[in-house]
Amino acid sequence: MIETVKELEEILSEPSEDVDDIIRNLKGNFVILGVAGKMGPTIAMMLAKSCLKTGMKKRITGVSRFSDRTVKKRLEQNGIETVECNLLEEESVRKLPDVDNVIFLAGMKFGATGKESLTWAMNTYVPAVAADRYRHSRIVALSTGNVYPFSKATGKGCSETDPIGPVGEYAQSCLGRERMFQYFSEKNGTPVTIIRLNYAAELRYGVLIDIAEKVRAGLPVDLKMGYANVIWQADANRAVIRSFTLCSSPPAILNLTGPEVISVRKIAERFGNIFGRKPVFINKEGTTALLSDSSKLCKTFGSPETGVEQMIEWTAHWLENGNPTLNKPTHFETTDGRF
Repeated sequence: MIETVKELEEILSEPSEDVDDIIRNLKGNFVILGVAGKMGPTIAMMLAKSCLKTGMKKRITGVSRFSDRTVKKRLEQNGIETVECNLLEEESVRKLPDVDNVIFLAGMKFGATGKESLTWAMNTYVPAVAADRYRHSRIVALSTGNVYPFSKATGKGCSETDPIGPVGEYAQSCLGRERMFQYFSEKNGTPVTIIRLNYAAELRYGVLIDIAEKVRAGLPVDLKMGYANVIWQADANRAVIRSFTLCSSPPAILNLTGPEVISVRKIAERFGNIFGRKPVFINKEGTTALLSDSSKLCKTFGSPETGVEQMIEWTAHWLENGNPTLNKPTHFETTDGRF
């Protein structure tokens, strides 16, 4: 079991042999734009660990406004250079270091409702600025499975070749992000991979912790969005780094999630068994859900190493041990696109 935040972050940032191969064979340094979010710190630390393991001297620079100074300190303690920058300021972005490899993680989701103009600026304007600034680099850009329409709950979900159909302004702005990277990739010949993530989970954040906390507290679990996909964040981090091998112009597109479609009801009941509590449910499962087909991911990189049952056991132990969470619900149960 995972007992402490330090142990958790060590696990989330542990590189695989495939990541080490990327570090050995990929030319140049790295910049991570939007590094201070939920995935950024452990992706940066994974890159730094892999450099140490392989003996490769690569500069890893994390870029953010760093409103949380503890994140900045933690990154620097792990050998990652940090640069404070507001990505909405084009001139500041122009001054960022030249690198061969860019991981783009910046974006806005939570609180988007009521701040639609800022949401569009962060999710569409900032990608345009970044794509133009790093026109001579390889770019792996995170998007979201929210660009897809809902699909049959009994199916595998939407694949990369299925028509998009974003629900709500947040999802529409994320499609705008993709279009900006596509436009500049085609204009400048920039090799890009667009990753549609849906959803990364760790013990402080994610769909599983959202369900577990409600079951444990006796709060109702909403079944409106009755099914979902999840992937352990360490597996997601490795896939992000490995996706540099897919970069192309026009951009490659990759769904990033686990191969299983999970039932919210069954997950809640599993947590109920562990906690000795009967879950409380509201609403009923619909016939559709926001689901992504990860067949391409599994064919390209292999299936994720960590399964759902392992994540459930770790999550339950984490909560019962009194460990902290990020207190940032995913709102995965949202069906109207308002976040």
